[in-house]
Amino acid sequence: MFRSVLLSIVFLWPLMQFGQDFSALWKGHFSYNTIKDVVEGHDKIYAASDNAIFSYDLKTHAIEELNTINGLSGESISTIYYSEPFQLLLIGYESGLIEMVFDHDSAVLTIVDIIDKTNISPTNKRINHFNAFGNVVYIATNYGISVYNMERLEFVDTYLIGNNGDEIKVNQTAIIGEYIYAACSNGNGIRKALVSSSALADFQNWQTIVSGSFIGVQNIENNLFGLRTDRTMFKIINDVLNPLFQYNVLPKAITSNGTNLIVTTANNVFVYDSAFNMVSQIDVSDAFLTSYTAAAIGGDHIYVGTSKFGLLKTALSSPILFEELHPEGPLLNVPFSLKAGANDLWVTFGEYNLFFNSYPLNNRGISHLKGTTWINTPYSEVFNAKNLNAISVNPFNNDHVFISSFYSGLLEVKQDVPSILYNQDNSGLESLVLPTDPNYIDVRVGASAFDENGVLWSMTSLIDKPLKSFNLSNNQWKSYDFTDVIPKEYGSNLGFSDLVIGRDGTKWTGSYKYGVIGFKENGANPLLKNIKKEEENMPTEYVTALALDKRDQLWIGTFKGLRVLYNTANFFTDNNAKVDEIIILEDGIAKELLFQQFISDIEVDGSNNKWVATIGTGLFYLSSDGQKTIYHFTTKNSPLPSNDIVDVSIDNNNGTVYIATSKGLVSFRSGSSGTAEDLERAFVYPNPVRPHFNIVEDKVKIKEVSENVNIKITDIEGNLVAEAQSKINLRHRGYNLEIDGGTAYWNGKNLANHVVASGVYLVMLSNLDTFETKVLKLMVVR
Repeated sequence: MFRSVLLSIVFLWPLMQFGQDFSALWKGHFSYNTIKDVVEGHDKIYAASDNAIFSYDLKTHAIEELNTINGLSGESISTIYYSEPFQLLLIGYESGLIEMVFDHDSAVLTIVDIIDKTNISPTNKRINHFNAFGNVVYIATNYGISVYNMERLEFVDTYLIGNNGDEIKVNQTAIIGEYIYAACSNGNGIRKALVSSSALADFQNWQTIVSGSFIGVQNIENNLFGLRTDRTMFKIINDVLNPLFQYNVLPKAITSNGTNLIVTTANNVFVYDSAFNMVSQIDVSDAFLTSYTAAAIGGDHIYVGTSKFGLLKTALSSPILFEELHPEGPLLNVPFSLKAGANDLWVTFGEYNLFFNSYPLNNRGISHLKGTTWINTPYSEVFNAKNLNAISVNPFNNDHVFISSFYSGLLEVKQDVPSILYNQDNSGLESLVLPTDPNYIDVRVGASAFDENGVLWSMTSLIDKPLKSFNLSNNQWKSYDFTDVIPKEYGSNLGFSDLVIGRDGTKWTGSYKYGVIGFKENGANPLLKNIKKEEENMPTEYVTALALDKRDQLWIGTFKGLRVLYNTANFFTDNNAKVDEIIILEDGIAKELLFQQFISDIEVDGSNNKWVATIGTGLFYLSSDGQKTIYHFTTKNSPLPSNDIVDVSIDNNNGTVYIATSKGLVSFRSGSSGTAEDLERAFVYPNPVRPHFNIVEDKVKIKEVSENVNIKITDIEGNLVAEAQSKINLRHRGYNLEIDGGTAYWNGKNLANHVVASGVYLVMLSNLDTFETKVLKLMVVR
């Protein structure tokens, strides 16, 4: 049987889409706390979260992840099923997409036939249930039933079984004896037909045995059970419904493993034998207060999907002790704001919308990736701070963090423990004042940043003095008035998207209606100015992102494109200050870079290149001047689960780029890193270079180099082999020796473009600013 599936794959190869494995440079950081479905198969338990899956091996107890890094789509999962005969996992999605994951090599086959069907309503394509019978699987959907041949890997039929052949929602199917039964919603009852009939596409061959709305239908050892939306379980005998039990709440799932009927409610899992005798009842444990979502039996244990704790494993015969099972990950799959440090990442889950509206308020905690371990702090431990967003890390103490709340103020966290919530009562922060309700309290703190002296600066919306400074050394707060550029009337300053601080102390913030605003303390005469007008070359007043690069140029992301303020030094004195678009040549035609794109974030890496996040078109990696697109990552050519990029943050210690999307968090090892202040810690690796190392592809790395450096590689006799210099021999430009921020890459080739012979080579480093030098020895063995 399995061999025939392999032959079919080879034969149909040109017609299929296989997901690509991106595990070489990418990593997924998905949350597996909320489980949608659970199945058992091939001595494993599979659990589906929002858009990713993990497996638990019943023998080895190993946990493995399956997500976009391995080739999954990243879409919202609705159901999963394991086929023992074909040794593969079927994944159904809300969109109608189906994916198959093969056990033998973890290949992912994507099936888009249902999505591409134009004669089916786009809103009715959800996959609800898989039911295998022989060589086919019956797929229950929101439009009816589709039949897929597992041997030939192709669809063979579709049944629209509603009255007059209409689309109706089918939640589950079951086959018993000669008949296939379909449990339908919206009063369409349970319908049956001869499974052997070749005319099931004709709705007239389907008989309604009972009206009403049914969640599911399952068969166990020639016994048929149906669950109705009035919470009643029935045993169906000769098409007559015999009531067995009514649950206190509407069950979320009804499944069968062939021997047992499993019914999952929010508070319980009930396991029955074929005669509907209770085998086990699993109640919610006081140690894991959560809602149950689905369950599956594996050996002597039952594995219960939850809304907070992934899978809970407990003994089927005595469900008292529970074990929490899921991969490491953040709290949720909706990251809103990121802040990366050295092998460190903070994540919040927001949020406010495009118009800085924070309602409905959310109650979400924070997540901290420390090394390889996730530390998750739930909402119950953050002093009820709602809508947590921007993150700032104390530059003098990485365990000291401030997190903005777009309703409750500013949360201070020390060594992963929330310590203080600053608000209108205990700090210089202010609540907005509603004209209609002066007693209403709402402290909307957003963008924040530390300056080089360790003073924290933050922006508060809907007040006259939005810019606040907090000096940690003396606990003093100061406020700065913006009414010279923002009118005093309520609602004029809805929000501030970003805050960056220049080396000269200028604070730059992006606003919803007033463009880019620059502020400088300037002693007793503060400077305040903004750019927002069309004649200043701004495409819109709404600035969504800011970044200052290593040349003190201000990169400006807006709702409608990208701009750069090249001369930041003279901003306050230049009466004709303007911003510029970046013009590139595309197929010989001059075009504006990222024209009309919604830019959500801009980050500058160690080599002064730019990571530009967009809503709708993925992530761009641009050269330092924007003239070259080094990468353009989308869902089609990368493991991004969505083309809506919410935020980006870079760990300049190792070049890891963390990418928050609307459907989860992933990271990319770019290889770029921050520069060192001197050459003291510079080193080269691997050293020695051994024969098995692919020097041309994987390259020798020279780490911890300074910002402005010259590198010469010579043989032991002093003959020049390769040379590079900062700002000239940049990475991705095709040089044998390239410099990317604080790391240089050598592909092992000499000036004649040949791979060098075995021997000792000297790596000579020269800091062009301080004239410091360092020589490293490198052994190459071929």
